[in-house]
Amino acid sequence: MFIDEVRIHVKAGDGGNGCYSFYRDKYQRRGIPDGGNGGRGADIIVVADSNLLTLLDFQYRRHFRGSNGKHGSGKNKTGKDAADLIIKLPPGTIIRDARTDCCLAELIFPGERVILARAGKGGRGNTGNRTVTKGEPGQERDLILELKLIADVGIVGFPNAGKSTLVSAISNAHPQIAAYPFTTKAPVLGVVRIDDSSFVVADIPGLIQGSHQGRGLGDKFLRHIERTKLILHVIDMSGTEGRDPWDDYQAINKELALFNKQLRRRKQVIAANKMDLEQSQENLIRFKQRIKHRVYPISALTKEGLEDLIEAIKKGLSTYCN
Repeated sequence: MFIDEVRIHVKAGDGGNGCYSFYRDKYQRRGIPDGGNGGRGADIIVVADSNLLTLLDFQYRRHFRGSNGKHGSGKNKTGKDAADLIIKLPPGTIIRDARTDCCLAELIFPGERVILARAGKGGRGNTGNRTVTKGEPGQERDLILELKLIADVGIVGFPNAGKSTLVSAISNAHPQIAAYPFTTKAPVLGVVRIDDSSFVVADIPGLIQGSHQGRGLGDKFLRHIERTKLILHVIDMSGTEGRDPWDDYQAINKELALFNKQLRRRKQVIAANKMDLEQSQENLIRFKQRIKHRVYPISALTKEGLEDLIEAIKKGLSTYCN
C-alpha cells in the first residue's frame, strides 16, 4: 500500500524536576543544600532514510512521545538526560504544522535530520541555595507529513495509455498491468540503467480531465510530478479507447498547468505508444502535423523504439537545470 499523506502528533519529553535536598551529619545539623538538577527530556528528531518509500508505517502509529528527563537527587546528582526519539521518513517528505499550515521542514537528501519538537530543560536543584524549579514541558504539536516522490522522470498520460507496460519494459519496476483503466493506483518507481549511468522514473496513475481538482485519482498524485526534472508524456496513438491522441495531449498538459504553472515549462519527451496497432500510423501522421516537438513512436509491448526513447530521455536529463 502506498501512503503519501498522514497526520501525526508529537510530544517532546519533559525535563526532570530539580531536587530539594540537604546534606546532614553530626557536624552539619543545619544541612547543606545538595539537590541536583533535573535531566533534559528527549527531542523529537526526523531523519530521511533512503530505505523508505512510503508513509505506510504512520497509518498504524500516529502518536510519538519522547521520554522525560530523570529527576535530580541528593548529593548533587543531576538527573539523566533522555535519549532523543528518532523518526525515520522517506526522502521527499514535507512536514507542515497542522494548525498553521506552515512548512517546518523538507527532507530531500538521505541522512538529513531536523528537530521537530524540542525537549524541556531540567529544573534546578537547591545546590548553592538556589530556588528549586520543576522541569520545563516538552514542545507538543500536530504535524502533517506529505510525501513527494523524488524521481528524475515522471511518466504521465491518460489511463490505459500503456505507462505501466513501458515502465516494466525499460526499468527494474514491476507494476500491475491489465487491460482496463486505473490499474495503477499508486506511483511506482523504477531505475533505468543505460551504459554506465542510470535514472529514476515514476509511473503516475492515469490522469483525466479535472485531475487538478481531484477527479479520478486526481491531485493526490499530481504532486509527485513537481520534483521531476523531465516529463515523459505517453500518448495512446491507436485511439482504441475512443479518444483522439491530440485531444489527450492537450488535456494532460492543461491539467499539469492548472495544478502547477511551473509544470507548463517543464521539459517533455513525447512517446507515441501502441504503434503496433491499427490506425496508429495514420493518427501519428495527423498528430505530427499539429505539434512542434519531436515525437518518439514506440510500442511498449513489443519494445520497438525504446532505445531511441531512452536516449532522448538521457539527453534531456543531461541538459536539465533548475
